[in-house]
Amino acid sequence: MYGDFAIFSGSSHPELAQSICSHLGLPVGRSRSELADSGNLEVQILDNVRESDVFVIQTAATPLHQHIFELFIMIDALKSASAGRVTAVLPYMPYVRADKKSQPRISIVARLLADLLVASGADRVLTMDLHAPQVQGFFRVPTDQLQAAGILCTHLQQHTDLSNAVVCAADMGEAKDLGRYANRLDLPMAIIDRRGNDGHERATNLIGEVDGKVAIIIDDEIDTGEKLVEATEFLLSRGAAEVRAVATHGVFSGEAVQRIAESPVSGVTVTNTIPTPGGLPEKVHSLSVAKLFARAIQRIHDGNSVSALFR
Repeated sequence: MYGDFAIFSGSSHPELAQSICSHLGLPVGRSRSELADSGNLEVQILDNVRESDVFVIQTAATPLHQHIFELFIMIDALKSASAGRVTAVLPYMPYVRADKKSQPRISIVARLLADLLVASGADRVLTMDLHAPQVQGFFRVPTDQLQAAGILCTHLQQHTDLSNAVVCAADMGEAKDLGRYANRLDLPMAIIDRRGNDGHERATNLIGEVDGKVAIIIDDEIDTGEKLVEATEFLLSRGAAEVRAVATHGVFSGEAVQRIAESPVSGVTVTNTIPTPGGLPEKVHSLSVAKLFARAIQRIHDGNSVSALFR
């Protein structure tokens, strides 16, 4: 068994790290991270971590590449300080969508990132809702993937009338996760078929029935919001009485917030795996994943099963 139990936070999402530590009754580990005028980043661990079981929390938030490199340096500093084990906690994994060669002569960056994390000294990884299941296999160390479905489904059950609802995938790629929500909520499914030959796919067909129903779009992340808005308009054109959406990661890049605010979607619910931008419209809600991560971290430290959290 390892010695002391410690949690450190990078600069990407200190609020989530503090909340996780509050659930565990632990302080956030003391560290110093400074960016010099030259652009060099210096990280120093200020606590004694010798033989400790250490967890480092860092998520994919802007400035992305600075946060990625800060994580590498922090892990290396912890290993140099003789930490017993270091677990990289990535609520939203950087480059998670770069999981395949979609074009000639490009890098599979998710695999590269996994290799660099291990090279920096990470002994294991804890993350949430990867875009594709093969990403978990990119890591050469034990990797646990948490699921936000339980948190999001509980919110839907408490705040949405599901008596005449259907869960929907905005494209065929998201259909793989749709069954998990349909089973939890005991709801039928519908899938939007998107096609296009000019590099811009458009909603063309619908598999399933949404006429007169509350359609709930399920996704792993909302980035620019363009696909969400198009799917909402398409479902309404097919007779849906109302459209809502839930997603694990609220990226909200570019003009996403304004786009969602002006769209006909009734409500959007995400989790706080990424810091949410200010000025979110009332229709957008953020749920905390801190308690789930705290329970998973405690189980990893105690040597217990993480998958038991989903039974």
